[in-house]
Amino acid sequence: MKFVHCADCHIGGWKEEKLRNLGMESFRTMISFCISEKIDFLLIAGDLFNTALPQIDLIKETVSELKRLKDQAIPIYMIPGSHDFSPSGKTMLDVFEKAGLIINVSKMQEVDGKINLAFTNHKDIKITGIYGKKGGLEKTFYESLDPSSLEKENGFKIFMFHTALTEFKPKDLESLDSLSVASLPRNFNYYAGGHVHYIFEQLKEGYGLITFPGALFPNNFKELEEFKHGSFFILNLNNGILNHELKKIKLKEVLSLDIDINNLTPIQAQEKIIALIKNSEIKDKIITLRIHGILSSGKKSDINLNEILEQFNEAYIILKNTSKVTMKEFESHDIEIKNIDEVENTLIEKSESNLNIKNMTKEQQSELVKQMMEIFNKEKLEGEKNADFELRILEEANKLL
Repeated sequence: MKFVHCADCHIGGWKEEKLRNLGMESFRTMISFCISEKIDFLLIAGDLFNTALPQIDLIKETVSELKRLKDQAIPIYMIPGSHDFSPSGKTMLDVFEKAGLIINVSKMQEVDGKINLAFTNHKDIKITGIYGKKGGLEKTFYESLDPSSLEKENGFKIFMFHTALTEFKPKDLESLDSLSVASLPRNFNYYAGGHVHYIFEQLKEGYGLITFPGALFPNNFKELEEFKHGSFFILNLNNGILNHELKKIKLKEVLSLDIDINNLTPIQAQEKIIALIKNSEIKDKIITLRIHGILSSGKKSDINLNEILEQFNEAYIILKNTSKVTMKEFESHDIEIKNIDEVENTLIEKSESNLNIKNMTKEQQSELVKQMMEIFNKEKLEGEKNADFELRILEEANKLL
C-alpha cells in the first residue's frame, strides 16, 4: 500500500504572478507524481487554497488536477485547514466533495457535550481527523474529543490534523497557537500534520509516526530562504511496516543573498547590491535579497531598488526584504519611564533636531506633534467601516496641518 501526504498547498497565495504560477505548478507536479507512482490514495492535511473564496481560474485549474486523480481511481482524503473556511464556516471543499473529487474525513458528531469522530475506510486502512480553524480555535474540538473508541479501534489507523504541536514547534514559531501532543488520540500508526510550514518527523511511543511535510511550495520570503523548495511525504506500507521518504519539488533554484549595508550611504549601498548580484549566477533563478544595516546618511527610500532590479531581468524573479534597514536619525533614547505623557514629552524634546517646520517655534512644533499623535491614537467607532475611519482620520490630520 503506497500513499502520499502533503499539506499547505496555499494555491493562489503569492501576489507575484510568477510565484503564484509556481505554486500551481508544484501542485500539478505532485499530482503527476501520484499518478506515475500509482499510489493508492492521497492525503491533504488542510489549506488547499490560500483563501476560502479563490479566483475562478485557480478553481478551474485545481479541479482539473483533482479530476486527473479521480480518473485514475486514486481517492483524495483531506481535512479543511484554517485558510479553507469563509467567515460563515463554508468551504470550497464542500463543493469538491459534492462533485466526488475529494473525501473530507473530518466527520464530527457531538453527543452529550463530547465530540465523536468516525473513520473513513480505504480497504484495510482507517482514516479520520480534525480540521483546522483560524487562531487555533480547533483546540476546543480536542478538549471535547472522546478518544476512547478511536484508540480501541484495531487495524492500521491514520489521524489527520491541522494544528501546531507545542513540543515540536521551532523557535521562530514559539508565539504560534498550539496544542500538546497529549491532545492527540493515541494508538494511531500515522499522524498526518499540516498548518506548520516546516518539515518534521518523529516516531513517538504510544502514538506512532508524527509528521509535518512542510508547504507544497514556500509561501513567503523566509520560507524561500530556508527551504528553497516545496515538499511532501511518500509512504509505503508493506507487511505492517511503514517506510517514509521526503520528496522535494524543485522547479526553480533559489539563491538567497544577505547584504550588510551598515554605515554606507544610499549610493554606496546601491553599488554594493549591484556588485553582489553581478557576481552571482542568477539566470532563471529565484533571488531573495535580505538587506540590513544602518545607513550613514539619507533614508531607505534613497536606495532605488526597483531601478536596480530592472537591470537583472535574467533572473526568474528577484524579491527584496529591507525591513532591517534603518537610518541614524532614528537612534534610541534612554529615558526614565514614569507615565505615558512624560515619556511622550521627553521623546519629542529629544527629537527636536529632526523637526524643521518653517515659520514655527520649537514650542509650536512640539504642540503640533502632540496634536497629530492624538489624532492617530483615535480608535474606530462602533459600526464604522474601515474606509470611513481612515477618511475621518485623514480629514482631521489635513485640517490640523
